Amino acid sequence: MFRDEVEAFMRQFQMDLVRDLENCDGGTTFQTDEWQHAEHGGGITRIIEHGAVLEKGGVNFSAVGGQLSPQFLKMLEMPDPNFFATGVSVVMHPHNPMVPITHMNVRYFEAGDGKAWFGGGIDLTPIYLDLKQAQEFHKAMKAVCDKHHPSYYPEFKKWADDYFFNVHRNETRGVGGIFFDRLMATDEFTLQQRFEFVKDVAYAFAPFYTSIMKQNRDLPYNEDQKKWQLIRRGRYVEFNLVYDRGTKFGLMTGGRIESILMSLPELASWVYNHKTEPDSPEELTQNYLKKDIDWINVL
Repeated sequence: MFRDEVEAFMRQFQMDLVRDLENCDGGTTFQTDEWQHAEHGGGITRIIEHGAVLEKGGVNFSAVGGQLSPQFLKMLEMPDPNFFATGVSVVMHPHNPMVPITHMNVRYFEAGDGKAWFGGGIDLTPIYLDLKQAQEFHKAMKAVCDKHHPSYYPEFKKWADDYFFNVHRNETRGVGGIFFDRLMATDEFTLQQRFEFVKDVAYAFAPFYTSIMKQNRDLPYNEDQKKWQLIRRGRYVEFNLVYDRGTKFGLMTGGRIESILMSLPELASWVYNHKTEPDSPEELTQNYLKKDIDWINVL
C-alpha cells in the first residue's frame, strides 16, 4: 500500500539524518529508544545529548494508528475516528548561542474515510541573527519549493510566518522558513507528487543545517550571551507547549510523553520583564522577530 512506501521512506530518512548529524557533531552518538503505541504501531526516538556542538537534540520516527478522540475528530472535521500517521520530527538545541535552534518535520496522515495528506516544514530560530545565513536558508527553502511549483515558497513561507508565531508575545519564533499541512491529491497534484515534494524537503534539511553548524560551532561567546540563549529557549518552550500541533496531536492520540517533549531544551530561563539593550545584537535579533520579512532580499 501507499502508506507502506511512505513509512519505509520515513524510517530510512531518520537513519540517514542521524548519520549526517553525528558526523557533523563529532562528539557523541545518538541513543536509540524504541517504543510501542497504546493502540497500534510505535516509534523510534533517537536522542543526542552533550555532544561537541549539540547540547540536546532528537530525531523521532513514528508510525501509529488507532482511533481519534471525539474532541480531535471535531478539530479535524473528520467523520471516521480511525487513523494512521507516520513521520519524522527533528529539533536541535546547540551549546553555542551562535548556532541556531532548528526544527523540521515531515509527516503523512491517513483518515479512516480514505482521505490522506502530507504536512511538514522547516524553520530556523537564531539566538543571534546572522542576516546572510537567514537569507541563504530561505534561498535553500525556495529552491526546494520551486522545483515542484512556483506557488509553494510564497504560500508556505507565509504559512510558516503565521504558524511559528507566539501570539502572546507578538513575535515570531525565529526567522521562519516553510510550513505546510493537508497537502492532498487535487486536480493539479497527485498524492505521489506531494510525496516527492516532501522527500525533497526532508533531504534539504541536513545540508543547510550541518553547514551552519560547521560555520558557527567555534565562534566565541560569553556568559551574558549564554543568558540570552536561555531566554530565547524559554520562548521556544512557550511555543511548543502552547501552540505546536505536533505536541497537541501526540498528547491527544496517546503518544509517548518522553518522545513528544524531546523538543524541549535541557536548560531554559524566564527573566521577569526582560528588556534588550538599545542597539545591541540582542535587540537586532528581537527586531527581526516579525512576520512578512522578505528574507530572500533582506541584504
